[in-house]
Amino acid sequence: MTIVIAHRGASGYLPEHTLSAAAYAYALGADFIEQDVVLSKDSHPIVLHDIHLDQVTNVKDKFPNRSRGDGRWYAKDFELLELKQLTEHERTQLDGSGAIFPERFPYGQGNFQIPTLQEEIDLIKGLNQSTGRNVGIYPEIKKPAWHIQEGVDISKVVLEILNTNDYNSPADNVFLQCFDSKELKRIKNKLNSSLPLIQLIGSNAWNESDDNYDLMLTRQGVKNISSYAVGVGPYLQLLYQTSVANNNIQPTIFSQFVRENNLLIHPYTFRVDAVPLAFKDFAEMVIWFSNVLNVDGIFTDFVDKTVSLLK
Repeated sequence: MTIVIAHRGASGYLPEHTLSAAAYAYALGADFIEQDVVLSKDSHPIVLHDIHLDQVTNVKDKFPNRSRGDGRWYAKDFELLELKQLTEHERTQLDGSGAIFPERFPYGQGNFQIPTLQEEIDLIKGLNQSTGRNVGIYPEIKKPAWHIQEGVDISKVVLEILNTNDYNSPADNVFLQCFDSKELKRIKNKLNSSLPLIQLIGSNAWNESDDNYDLMLTRQGVKNISSYAVGVGPYLQLLYQTSVANNNIQPTIFSQFVRENNLLIHPYTFRVDAVPLAFKDFAEMVIWFSNVLNVDGIFTDFVDKTVSLLK
């Protein structure tokens, strides 16, 4: 069975990581809903894709003089009450030239707020009670080393919230993910967490952590991951290659290494409006990953279309 993980909620239809996006992802049939987590100035865990505010909120208009020297606005510089004054919108280009996905929810329309992690958990647990379903949560700890430099231990804060809400073990329908291998090892071995951990893998150019992700793709790298994580969350293009001879799509050796170590595979991100050139369309991509590669989960902006294809 391939589980469907709502990437930033139903972000193909509504501004990412809003409670509206989480509720709609639930209604569309997601098995898990993702929460990227960063901290506010007063150490509240909020659901936001990265440590910056300027690409998804009106912070430049609301607090024009609160950027740092690099010209970016950081969530860590605002208390929760200030963050709640902001309006969220579709993600824009860094230069402000327009929405990254212009055919999605109209930029600047609607009244959306940044939710706290607790607010999103309350929403999902409440819907589980009222519907009888059991949709899980899938938080990601963002930039733990950066948060430590800022004077706060984000992992401890997040684990406290999860523990308070009875997310303590694999039986509680939760995964915890991070790009930082050192932090995942710390969560397991120093903070004594029993949560199932997922090692995210991307490109070194993204500067998500000090890890060398190229090394993670090797047989020894995957074996190392298996010592602290139950699975990997790789950028989907790391899992396939196209044969020059016959243009067939084939699994990379990395996927074989993952299976050798009995790890789960939860690749990201499946988007109708950003299908890699190797696939003719979204349907072919989902079906290949499900039927050929047999991945265990799919991170998608389009929950309904993914659920329909998997059925």
